[in-house]
Amino acid sequence: MGQEIRTYVAGAKSLIGAAIVRALQRRSAGQIVGLDGEPDLERGAQVEQFFETVRPDLVYLAAGKSGGIAANQVIPAELMLNNLLVASNVISSAHRHGTRKLLYLASSCTYPRDCPQPMREDALLTGPLEPTNEAYAVAKIAGLKLCQAYRQQHGAGFICGIVANSFGPGDDFDLERSHVIGALMRKMHRAKREGAPEVVVWGTGSPRRDFLFADDMGDACLHLMEHYDGLMPVNVTGGVDLSIAQLAELVMEAVGYEGRLVFDSSRPDGMPRKILDHRRLHDLGWRPRHSLKSGLAATYRWFLENVVRDEARERQARP
Repeated sequence: MGQEIRTYVAGAKSLIGAAIVRALQRRSAGQIVGLDGEPDLERGAQVEQFFETVRPDLVYLAAGKSGGIAANQVIPAELMLNNLLVASNVISSAHRHGTRKLLYLASSCTYPRDCPQPMREDALLTGPLEPTNEAYAVAKIAGLKLCQAYRQQHGAGFICGIVANSFGPGDDFDLERSHVIGALMRKMHRAKREGAPEVVVWGTGSPRRDFLFADDMGDACLHLMEHYDGLMPVNVTGGVDLSIAQLAELVMEAVGYEGRLVFDSSRPDGMPRKILDHRRLHDLGWRPRHSLKSGLAATYRWFLENVVRDEARERQARP
């Protein structure tokens, strides 16, 4: 991956995409293209023109709209269509214009709802999906299978990663769209500021998940690009296994909120357990550098220095 290599990160402004860009910059890994103007990835003609002009050697496909349980309930068609279009446009253009290697990132929700735990890569498509995110999951599965199809038919160097729940600087903290850590951090910061005695957490708190700090995610993606070349996807995870209730306690600690947690069991839990098996990635020689606690602390600092600061400036600017 020398200076002559041209790398395109599709979705460079997303949480994982930005982390991949930072990892590339830390390594001085060639030229990163598309940072000054990404095409609309839903529009095939724009994507085709971009690839014809830039001709990237390496592509990290980290684009596509996503969201937590609330977003998946409210805008499933939007999430599904966007991810289908993004995957088909980028993958097909990459093949036509000579991309040497592409890493497509799918979501852990692509695994069956009642999948044996921890979830192994060979469990894909062995059972029904979790209903609360089925539309999004089907789109992500389609992108993964499209990469495999190009590999089988054309010998394309396209590989797939299935990512754990990620969080970190640049995360979405909007209560209607965000994933669990962003939503909890926003709620607890507001409760701390207003002196509220409690914070309501969706669900029972019993579902178990794994989480990976965004900068570790970026490093893991570069490691896969450099060290893996196979048909089967690889789980991108640090192997953390904890309940939503345990996670909420850790977010409380990071934020410094001292109230109590109330779990709203009328809200959906999603999959009862969603833990990725980390063995294939670890066998390739990769390990995370950040603990969950240090990652949460860094995320809250970024939230204060960027989201809270910008919102304060907007309030001051209002007439």
